[in-house]
Amino acid sequence: MSKPLLFAWITSIIAMGGSLFFSEYMGFIPCTLCWYQRILMYPLVIFLGIAFYHNDRNIYKYILPISVIGMIMAGYHYALQKIPSMHEFATCSSGVPCSGQYINWLGFITIPLLSLIAFTMITVSMIILWKRK
Repeated sequence: MSKPLLFAWITSIIAMGGSLFFSEYMGFIPCTLCWYQRILMYPLVIFLGIAFYHNDRNIYKYILPISVIGMIMAGYHYALQKIPSMHEFATCSSGVPCSGQYINWLGFITIPLLSLIAFTMITVSMIILWKRK
């Protein structure tokens, strides 16, 4: 049993559950960047679950590119929310604005930050898995 693999899988499950909670239970409509982050996160639940079941320590080759892209996208999204001068670079042209903040816990915790943390935790887990190989 690989602890980094289990940790990454549980992280992806919590991230997917959290995004579904916010949209389905709380009624928050995801913006365009939120959808892209979901597109990157949701398959990780399946891939990491299968890899954990088979104890496949080579999964980092496939997960790292996805999680790093997710980190970059979530970081960009968070910057759009928290840096006023970034609003001119917003990619959301219709629907919910990407700079909008449904939650703002403690003045800095927003949904894109939670996404960034999840993608970072998965990335670090995959790097640990890679280095242990």
